[in-house]
Amino acid sequence: MAFTGFNETDFETFSIEGLDERMTAIQERIQPKFKALSDSIIPELESITGSDMHLHVARHARRKVNPPQDTWSAYCHNKRGYKKHPHFQIGLFDDHVFIWLAHIYELPHKEDIADRFIENKSSILETLPGDFDISMDHMKKPSQKVSEIDLDDTLKRFKEVKKGEFLVGRKIDSADPLLKDSEAFIKTVIDTFQTVAPLYKIAMRDM
Repeated sequence: MAFTGFNETDFETFSIEGLDERMTAIQERIQPKFKALSDSIIPELESITGSDMHLHVARHARRKVNPPQDTWSAYCHNKRGYKKHPHFQIGLFDDHVFIWLAHIYELPHKEDIADRFIENKSSILETLPGDFDISMDHMKKPSQKVSEIDLDDTLKRFKEVKKGEFLVGRKIDSADPLLKDSEAFIKTVIDTFQTVAPLYKIAMRDM
């Protein structure tokens, strides 16, 4: 199938009661769109990063009772898994789409990556537009704009706190008409990944 954008029904998925019922809706409504998106995203991302990239779609396999509050797709150089590596994400909560370069708590070399970011803080601030978002927890909705965040404290937390994370990119409100324009959305994703690519290359150095 061709990617046709995200619509109200996709976001309404997260109001469905019951784990099995919500997972069925995620699998039927959203996951095919992630797979369709990957046809356009992977070639561009491989050009941006200079390495092979593989699609991973969240399975939520650890959930036994509570239905997921969000769902996502991930792009990583590693074919077997993505959580232990810097990776790119496209996903949904009930009120927005997120487009992240993600460094989550399962990274085995998290402190080393944080040190590299700290050393390159000035260039990172020059690279990132002020209206980009930074999240410190991929499981929660809140984030801060680059122009408003204390990057020193954020990176220190990322390094020193076991569950500390560092995600940077864009969030798009569920009511934004951009989400229904497939070509415009794909362009926005690619532009976002191009913008954060210097951070990805810093994180991937010597790995």
